Amino acid sequence: MEFQFDDDKPIYKQLVEKIKLEIVLGHFKRGDKLPSVRELSTMIRVNPNTIQRALAELEEEKLIYTKRTSGKFVTEDGEIIHQVMKEMAKEKMETFIKDMKTLGLNIDDVIKLLKERK
Repeated sequence: MEFQFDDDKPIYKQLVEKIKLEIVLGHFKRGDKLPSVRELSTMIRVNPNTIQRALAELEEEKLIYTKRTSGKFVTEDGEIIHQVMKEMAKEKMETFIKDMKTLGLNIDDVIKLLKERK
């Protein structure tokens, strides 16, 4: 995993987004054991508390879970992963639509351009 952090958002939030993407893309598969907090901290060069905060948020979202004494694992529930993928896609679409409106295009114009792209 390669990380480059922006100054506009807390690092732990950026970690949450990156790990979600890794799961959605299948780089971390259902049921996979995640590296430990210490390993992630060393790999990413981020304070372990920041890693722990990101993992806690992912756990709240049920995207990962903890097995006592074994570590943290990616959910095996494909529906949860699918929902996360849909949420991520919606966020990207909202940004895209906002950008198109800034250019003076409405949704019909955008659909027409997308169809021309084929």
